[in-house]
Amino acid sequence: MTDKPPLTLLLAAPRGFCAGVDRAIKIVELALQKWGAPVYVRHEIVHNRYVVDGLRAKGAVFVEELDDCPDDRPVIFSAHGVPKAVPAEAARRQMLYVDATCPLVSKVHIEAERHHANGLQMIMIGHAGHPETEGTMGQLPQGEVLLVETVADVARLDVRDPERLAFITQTTLSVDDTAEIVAALQARFPAIVGPHKEDICYATTNRQEAVKAIAPRIDALLVIGAPNSSNSQRLVEVGRARGCAYAQLVQRATDIDWRALSGVRAVGITAGASAPEELVNEVIDAFRARFETSVEVVETARERVEFKVPRVLREPA
Repeated sequence: MTDKPPLTLLLAAPRGFCAGVDRAIKIVELALQKWGAPVYVRHEIVHNRYVVDGLRAKGAVFVEELDDCPDDRPVIFSAHGVPKAVPAEAARRQMLYVDATCPLVSKVHIEAERHHANGLQMIMIGHAGHPETEGTMGQLPQGEVLLVETVADVARLDVRDPERLAFITQTTLSVDDTAEIVAALQARFPAIVGPHKEDICYATTNRQEAVKAIAPRIDALLVIGAPNSSNSQRLVEVGRARGCAYAQLVQRATDIDWRALSGVRAVGITAGASAPEELVNEVIDAFRARFETSVEVVETARERVEFKVPRVLREPA
């Protein structure tokens, strides 16, 4: 017999690392193997303190700007992408650099450049100040990309020519919120050109769909991820929008507010695309210590995407 209260944990699947995050972390690890420490990384390689601390312990040095890097050590650009001025400056300084930008973010960069070459002004749906947004807007000259964050922003847009517009999006947005903003753009600018295939990445979409699947069955949702992780924050919002009154972001098990979970019978667990499975297991173990726990995996998609690391890291030193 046990005096622990019963609890069902619903594990959302897919969750955790996506192919772009996996590739970015591998790039730092392979760079350290190939060139030794220190290897410099501009911005957090991915938004997760546990991951960043692990790489720091192996010899990675995280900096905010290229100015903080010496000329004679390799530098890696984070998975979120960088403005064009950054690799241009690295090349000018004859630095050895490796670009760990997620290929799905690079796809958006290429789209923006193609539309610009065709004379279209870009509207980007994204979050101001997020490194991915800054990197994407930085692919084109100043003023060529206008940022909108909400439907209300669409009404305030001052465009050069309403007949010559295209839109792109950050890859980690809420699918539902973005659809509303796109509808507002299309209503105000009927000629606006959209991407061939939506820019929100497969991993963001899949993780949100998995949360939607478990939301009706749970009393609380815990999203394992970092406060500065856009895709993790969107998972919390999706849970709340689907009726889960208590949906919280936690970086790891020590962040769980156990008093808030008093009396719950079913808890959903997911993880943002930059959160490793070790942290999911840590949270499950914390629940097992306090509850008589049964675990059910709710899988809504299978992911088989894999991205290769740059050739420079596959070649012998």
